[in-house]
Amino acid sequence: MVKVDPTLSMKLRQYQVAGRKLPSDTDPNPVIYRMRIFAVDEIRAKSRFWYFAKRLNKIKTAHGEIVSVEEIVEKNTDHVKTYGISIRYETRNGITNMYREYRDTSLCGAVGRMYQDMAGRHRARAETIHIISTTALNASSKVKRSNTAQFYNSKIKFPLLHETVRAPCKSLRSVFVSGRPLTRSH
Repeated sequence: MVKVDPTLSMKLRQYQVAGRKLPSDTDPNPVIYRMRIFAVDEIRAKSRFWYFAKRLNKIKTAHGEIVSVEEIVEKNTDHVKTYGISIRYETRNGITNMYREYRDTSLCGAVGRMYQDMAGRHRARAETIHIISTTALNASSKVKRSNTAQFYNSKIKFPLLHETVRAPCKSLRSVFVSGRPLTRSH
């Protein structure tokens, strides 16, 4: 059996992290900020929360607290759906906004595909990619990209191009089979 490197497949999870500034005399009830974050585990989700809280809300880790961390688990992962993901990522020249569409059975799988695709096409590291919003595209009219729109066809087929005929039972199976050589060209 071939052992697969676990780092090749991104097993992301979706977390909802809520945090706030520590209560003080001037602000006894600070505002609680809540974010949806995709991360491998809970510790990295908290770290990513503080990364965004420092930039967006001016809250440092030393002067704040995390109120709750909850994992969001999807219910229906039995069929393929199309997801639209809006991102911004840092290139060597500046910051670029993008909208991308992926087909997967779950949102976490689609985000994992997005990270792998961005690494392959744009050499973007996962730390430089910021997910702005994600949406599940239910109707074919909402799909914008032609490579995902081609799957919304009622007559689509996936033919088997090279089908190998196998022996129907074990007794008819053989390791070495002699066959008459073909000497003429067809």
